[in-house]
Amino acid sequence: MFERSTIKVLSNRIKESRRFIQVVMGPRQVGKTTMVVQLTQQLKMEYIFESADAIPASDSLWIEQVWNVARLKMDQSDAPEFLMVIDEIQKINNWSEIIKRLWDEDTLTNRNLKVILLGSSRLLVQQGLTESLAGRFETIYLGHWSFSEMHEAFGWNEEQFVWFGGYPGSAPLISDEERWKSYVVNALIETSISKDILMLTRVDKPALMKRLFELGCLYSGQILSYTKIQGQLQDAGNTTTLSHYLSLLDTAGLLAGLEKYAADIIRKRSSSPKFQVHNTALVSSQRNESFEEIKAKPHEWGRMVESAIGAHLVNAAQVSGFNLFYWRHRNEEVDFVLEKRGRIVALEVKTGTESANPGMKAFREQFNPDKILLVGNKGLHWQELLKMNPVELF
Repeated sequence: MFERSTIKVLSNRIKESRRFIQVVMGPRQVGKTTMVVQLTQQLKMEYIFESADAIPASDSLWIEQVWNVARLKMDQSDAPEFLMVIDEIQKINNWSEIIKRLWDEDTLTNRNLKVILLGSSRLLVQQGLTESLAGRFETIYLGHWSFSEMHEAFGWNEEQFVWFGGYPGSAPLISDEERWKSYVVNALIETSISKDILMLTRVDKPALMKRLFELGCLYSGQILSYTKIQGQLQDAGNTTTLSHYLSLLDTAGLLAGLEKYAADIIRKRSSSPKFQVHNTALVSSQRNESFEEIKAKPHEWGRMVESAIGAHLVNAAQVSGFNLFYWRHRNEEVDFVLEKRGRIVALEVKTGTESANPGMKAFREQFNPDKILLVGNKGLHWQELLKMNPVELF
């Protein structure tokens, strides 16, 4: 059975004597629940596993009921420690205040009840943690599957990963591409938007947000000003609304809007976004072409490769602690800029025979990065970059 490396981190934390609530966050359908089930099978510890997915949001008593069941089972088994797992915790209103109260009660009585909380809405989970549970938790972000993980689990090659992305649940369907596309659109995209955003966050124009997502997938890897975005959308609202919706899509692990690299933080935040999907399956599932047809179109295939590289970097940034940007000045552009603790790495992606871009030279003269790299069929091959942890670039 394939296991993600994160399970070792979580296992070690649970075994430690020091008590922290373990919070596992990540997009829908990346294996959070599967990972915890594998963990419970490895640990020699009594446990209960409950999900809030079908519980009404207003049922704030549900958490306390589950917690008391865990306490009772722990007492009945006379166990020195006990594990409780609650999935989709963000679905319950005021969940963090309830968890805080119950956790503090057990701390005062020296009850060694270990807790793992799972959540697919990173925004709401983080809000609850910072508001109520300061000093009581550790987080683990479980992102989309990397090429190395899809290769190890399903034997995929790099080209398959570029097109079919990193959703493990969809892997058995790729031999029937129409069925695979339907699964990704209906079971992954629609569910993520409806359950992780629209049901949990106020969105005044849900149709607009869905159209923004579709536009972002269409233009993944490209920079669009908010003025141009408004021109592509009917009833687009103001730029603040669009920026907010893009942020929600990002926290759901769907679509990011990379900011322009600049020394001035304010200028970064006011820049035109570069659309970047978190998973290339979000793009290919909505395209008319098949895998074989897209490979026969060098320009379109190159865009898919760049989106796959961007998705790889976006997901790695969540767990490796670096910031990801792009840079552009007039006609000069750098595809990706990585920043970690003051160190800067600039990446230019070329998968075809494009002419030299003066952007890297201009960027180097202005910012003096620690490292510049060409990624593509020359320089660092794009296949090699997909196998790497991007933090190694520093």
